[in-house]
Amino acid sequence: MKHALITGGAGFIGSHLAEALLARDYRVTVLDDESTGTAENLAAVRDHFNFSFVVGSAADKNLVRQLVADVDEVYHLAAAVGVQLISTAPIHTIETNIYPCELVLNELLRRKRDGYAVKLFLASSSEVYGKNPKPIWSEDDDIVLGPTTKARWSYGASKAIDEFLALAYWRQHRLPVVIGRFFNVVGPRQTGRYGMVLPRFVEAALAGRPLVVHDDGRQVRCFAHVNDIVRSVIELMETDSAIAGVFNIGSDQPVSILQLAKNVLAQVNPRLEIQFQSYAEAYDADFEDVRSRIPDLSRLRRTIAYRPQYDLETTIREVIESTRALQIR
Repeated sequence: MKHALITGGAGFIGSHLAEALLARDYRVTVLDDESTGTAENLAAVRDHFNFSFVVGSAADKNLVRQLVADVDEVYHLAAAVGVQLISTAPIHTIETNIYPCELVLNELLRRKRDGYAVKLFLASSSEVYGKNPKPIWSEDDDIVLGPTTKARWSYGASKAIDEFLALAYWRQHRLPVVIGRFFNVVGPRQTGRYGMVLPRFVEAALAGRPLVVHDDGRQVRCFAHVNDIVRSVIELMETDSAIAGVFNIGSDQPVSILQLAKNVLAQVNPRLEIQFQSYAEAYDADFEDVRSRIPDLSRLRRTIAYRPQYDLETTIREVIESTRALQIR
């Protein structure tokens, strides 16, 4: 039986990953400080005999050392979450993204030197590409970040440092790492509290409020169901050829934010209004956004049998149903 540690495992993606690994007969330990995740996300598995939940920080060196002492795999998902948090707390963003990643890598290197190589999955982000002008982004494309005077780019820069660190540990020490760049992952249990667009739309629609679309709504994104993402992460970790690889993980089916809002209204209440809000009003005066964010999934498809099982309409329906169920409770 493999033992996996998930940092940030009480978060949206982490909690789904914990469920999926337990379903594959893993022993799973979750580490989370509950700053953005919540134990409620783990309600379905908290009594599972192969599951344990540790409340604590991935920046706690002694705790991380203790937890990695007998694991076979680590899924490092602990990170700053959401555009709203990144905009308002850039120091927290940078420190939360970089230091725990370095700490985890150091502790895994200790185990490798003791004779056991623990495989690491590092959750990265499409934010690494910054504002690269290419219409579709491939893993070896250049990073094009905005100026340091705009805090918005601190997230992409810090996640890029994480990737550089992980790949350096592979090059210098042959520590087995797999890096996944997530593109707009959505699904049940995601909250709109930190600016995530689909749950924000769904929560507003169910409350009978207008849906607030930033800028002109013509920004293009690709939304992937969390179950498709989690399945891809696990399959990459099971694939030897994925070691030392960087992979876009998500959907490659683009939709504008305005159309996403209309799709939500079509399933909840078409009579509700859509209102537009500038980025300056939503975040701050120097906020910059990316007009289009579409991944090239060729490398992922060459490496694993990536076949998404959820389309956008089904995903929206699941988010609506799960959000409604929480409101009834």
